[in-house]
Amino acid sequence: MKLRKRLIAGLGLGLSLLLALAVTSAFASQRAARPPVSPAPPVSPTAGIAEQRAAGSPATEPRLSARAAILIEESTGQVLYSSDPDAELAIASTTKLMTALLTLEHVPRLSTMFAAPDYYAATSDSQIGLAPGERMSVHDLLLALLIPSADDAAEDLAYNVGGHSVARFVAMMNAQARVLGLTHTHYSTPSGLDTPGNYSSAADLVKLSVYLVEHYPWFRHAVDLSHALLRTGSHPRYVVSTNTLLSEVPWFNGIKTGHTADAGYVLVGSGTRDGMTLISAVLGTDSEASRDANTLALLHFGFANFRLAHPVTARGVVARPTVSESPGERVDVLAAGGVSEVVARATRLTTRVEVPRQLAGPRRDHAVVGTVVVSDGGQVLARVPAELSRALPAVSELTIVGRFLGRPVTLVLLVLLIGGSSVVVRRRWGGGRAQPSVDAPGIAPPEEPELAAVADRPGPDERAAAPERAAAVAAERAAAGERRRAEREARRRAGNGDPAPTSARDGA
Repeated sequence: MKLRKRLIAGLGLGLSLLLALAVTSAFASQRAARPPVSPAPPVSPTAGIAEQRAAGSPATEPRLSARAAILIEESTGQVLYSSDPDAELAIASTTKLMTALLTLEHVPRLSTMFAAPDYYAATSDSQIGLAPGERMSVHDLLLALLIPSADDAAEDLAYNVGGHSVARFVAMMNAQARVLGLTHTHYSTPSGLDTPGNYSSAADLVKLSVYLVEHYPWFRHAVDLSHALLRTGSHPRYVVSTNTLLSEVPWFNGIKTGHTADAGYVLVGSGTRDGMTLISAVLGTDSEASRDANTLALLHFGFANFRLAHPVTARGVVARPTVSESPGERVDVLAAGGVSEVVARATRLTTRVEVPRQLAGPRRDHAVVGTVVVSDGGQVLARVPAELSRALPAVSELTIVGRFLGRPVTLVLLVLLIGGSSVVVRRRWGGGRAQPSVDAPGIAPPEEPELAAVADRPGPDERAAAPERAAAVAAERAAAGERRRAEREARRRAGNGDPAPTSARDGA
């Protein structure tokens, strides 16, 4: 019994050691799968006029005659060209861009009807001939403001949106300019007629235009119209755009012209080609032809030399690492944001994903596990956090041990351990060595004296019959001894020539 307990204890100890090895190996691999990841910096915003040049900007730039000019890409705000962009100059009817913005912000229903105030425009001013008290929809007034650049439509909108006060509306214009960060802009009129204190810059004009086209799709559509029919008012009116490039250049799509004696000819232009929209502004040109030529020169320069690249897509899969202690399972890692970059056409951007090959739980949903780095040669252009598409739960110790024991190598080791233990038990208990016969008195197996003693010990029935068996055995042994003695005596007499005794002859 003691030997059996020792064998069972030895087998249990071996299994315990194997399980301990499994747990240690599993946790070691789990810790190895969780290298520290430093939090990635957030993607810097690129909206608005950023003081940044497009990657790989070419050296050749257009020659312009404008007093100030700028060219940007709409979605990123990257500056592709600028010439005195912050100069504070008269801007003529491009002032109406702010008038349109305040109207769109304060009048959500464009079907709202406004009554025209008592405003009498000079015959030289651009107008649609609104009579005092004439009712027209905000929709049509905005079209008149943006397409033929009607000054009387600007006064109508300013008077009604400003609560029957043009002066209050002008104050609202300046307040909005401060909100948008137009630091080189000031208004003193809603129409843009030459008035002291009414000025802006090329950079502020394109910044305001970007805000309008991105926040108001209706505005983007309106400034792309070369003509329109105004159906409300006392009678229908057909209006034609002052922006002649809309009907001459297929990819040209806006935005606003202006002309006064002080401002010269001004144009905030826009064009879209190959998925990239560029916005330009030229101020202080000396003719309509010069205005258009300077604008097209800027736009052609931009489209010929730059392209809009999208190296990283927001919520796009950037890596699929394995999951620790979950064979065959992978988890999607997504880019937390997108990257759009204007680059020179010959530039080839590179993207490097810094995410561990294996991840382990627990990790929450959208946990940052790495970084996506966008580079132009050795220059890093953007860093985007890489995050999990779903949560990773923790794996229990029992599951880890079970998966370890289920591996082929572990199963082979278990089989070898159990097989070896079985061989030892069989040998110990007599399965592998011949035992001496129990019939040989006084001899017991040397390896297991206790087991041999138990085997030779008689049972109750055998103890009861033992005296009779002993007597019979003794009688048999005595008779055999007597016979052997008689035979020896007979052989001795025959050798000496003596006659055999009568009892011996009879016995023979």
